[in-house]
Amino acid sequence: MSYVTERDGSALVRVRLQPRSKRDEIVGEREGALVVRVSAPPVDGKANAALCRLLAKRAGIAPGRASVVKGTSSRDKLVRLDGLAAADAGELLA
Repeated sequence: MSYVTERDGSALVRVRLQPRSKRDEIVGEREGALVVRVSAPPVDGKANAALCRLLAKRAGIAPGRASVVKGTSSRDKLVRLDGLAAADAGELLA
């Protein structure tokens, strides 16, 4: 998976976020990023929180172990999944 890398024992996932969708879902891969849709609006960090919850659930980790480390106010984000190897993250999120 070209959208997942690993650093310091955590998976880093490049994400293209689409807020205000009908449902929370992982759509697939496009241009080297995982495309994710969330129903939350992009205000007060609600879309970022929904993104972290969705990725954590799919990866089987606690929601507090997923965080946006780059692009908090952009559609293109870098999400850190603590304690998860890149290979495992790629399989779980695909």
